[in-house]
Amino acid sequence: MQRDSKIYVAGHTGLVGSAIVRRLINDGYTNIITINHEELDLLRQSDVEGFFKTTKPQYVILAAGRVGGIRANMSMPANFIYENLMIQTNVIHSAYLFGAAKLLFLSSACSYPRECSQPMKEESLLSGYLEPTNEPYAVAKVAGIKMCQAYNRQYGVNFICAVPANLYGQNDNFNPEDSHVIPALIMKFHEAKIKRKPAVTVWGTGKPVREFMYVDDLADACLFLMRHYDQEDIINIGVGEEISIQKLMFLVKEVVGYNGGLIFDASNPDGFPRKSLDISKLTKLGWQAETPLKEGLQKTYDWYLKNLTEINTK
Repeated sequence: MQRDSKIYVAGHTGLVGSAIVRRLINDGYTNIITINHEELDLLRQSDVEGFFKTTKPQYVILAAGRVGGIRANMSMPANFIYENLMIQTNVIHSAYLFGAAKLLFLSSACSYPRECSQPMKEESLLSGYLEPTNEPYAVAKVAGIKMCQAYNRQYGVNFICAVPANLYGQNDNFNPEDSHVIPALIMKFHEAKIKRKPAVTVWGTGKPVREFMYVDDLADACLFLMRHYDQEDIINIGVGEEISIQKLMFLVKEVVGYNGGLIFDASNPDGFPRKSLDISKLTKLGWQAETPLKEGLQKTYDWYLKNLTEINTK
């Protein structure tokens, strides 16, 4: 990519897309294309094709889609499969129709089987059953991978697919109904600290193990892949370290400064028992994450405090 290349970031207001835009700007890219949902509904194929016909982006980073935690996935499975399938299908097909030089599709670690060997290798895709709590979302993400690979084979395009670890950071979704674990914990512990609650009830047993990645590191990895990776095979993006949800809870408590107790609600499902990525493929290419978990959590909490008024009005 040249500094003046036309680069379209789909989903630029979300956690991932906003981080990618920040990184592009910091790296000196001057022709970044973004458009709000009010102006372009990515669910509508004709609108997306019209947008691509008009703007003709040379590079596309597909970070748009419906995301959420276990509660959201279980309560809105139709939304998760429909919206993700439609968005990625429309953007990928339009990138082909209007001659994009390269596209990066961001999948999810949920695409891997529930009982996958750990850490999860790229070749484990479709080797077993998916985690039931977010299966519709995972099916959509697998379909996006397979669509990119099919277009590469049939049309000779350069559409690559990456699988990130669990993400967190500024511009995360802090909605208590459908947030992921880290923003949910930050909200819970901050509220408990302010209200001086003696204890906080948390989701599940705390036993699952996860790998968490600060979103600005992901953005750096995405640009690295856009410059240096052109293979059809998927590639994992992670940090190479994992932590139990229970230990994560105590770490977030420390960062927030909440001194009360924890009550584990084991009636809520844990999801994947363990989910970490084998990042040896990316490491061999010469990239690695830079932000330690505690530092990333502190940055996220600082951003949350600075934007609390706006978050509460959403």
